Amino acid sequence: MAHIIVLGNEKGGSGKSTTAMHILVALLNSGKTVGALDLDLRQSTFHRYIENRTANPDAVGLPLVQRLSLSAHDSKRLAASEEEENFTTALAALSALDFIIIDCPGAHTHYAQLAHAVADTLITPLNDSLIDFDLLARMDSVTGRVKGPSIYAEMVWKARQARAVAGKDPIDWVVLRNRMSVLNARNKHKVGEALVDLSKRIGFRLVPGFSERVIFRELFLNGLTLLDQAEDMTLSHVAARQEVRDLLRALNLPEVEILF
Repeated sequence: MAHIIVLGNEKGGSGKSTTAMHILVALLNSGKTVGALDLDLRQSTFHRYIENRTANPDAVGLPLVQRLSLSAHDSKRLAASEEEENFTTALAALSALDFIIIDCPGAHTHYAQLAHAVADTLITPLNDSLIDFDLLARMDSVTGRVKGPSIYAEMVWKARQARAVAGKDPIDWVVLRNRMSVLNARNKHKVGEALVDLSKRIGFRLVPGFSERVIFRELFLNGLTLLDQAEDMTLSHVAARQEVRDLLRALNLPEVEILF
């Protein structure tokens, strides 16, 4: 069965699709077969990125793509049943591959719940701010201490319980600190300390993500990533590529050799 990587966070703009695309290209460059599923059925940024890549003759390596649609049933029960069948069918079509990458929307949906329940590796990109941190846990405004898990962390907990009941291995939950400021700001330290505390309490691994760099977005229209860049590499590009390399190492994905 394919190893399923889910990019999940119920807040938009955290870098899920960008992170998903760079992991996808890194895995393709490593000789792995990869499937892709975009559960953000409205914006479909991940699928649009792949479409741009498919149309680019200079792009090397493409994933297999499955597409889903929302149920039109008025009944919530029937709609949930149909979407579960759609999701199961899409995964089955990709199951013979090495990896499946699923990009979830920045909202709570039934498809997102289903994806979290099947994740082998769950990656939660998080902008380095107290606003984004609030998605994971509530913080005391006076002491700065974590008061308890928030809505998204509770959803992950339920997904973990579902996997345990099904007799599957635990989810490897990884939280990425994206768009970290280079400044030694008080807010940066506050978020960092809270994340370390929370990681011990609810069980995720904390790894560095991507800095705020134009290169992570400017190649979208061509369907390319900085891993496709071989010429005209600036120091910023080299540093960005190292960030992707560090992320792949930290994920500890099975049988992946980093070849970039």
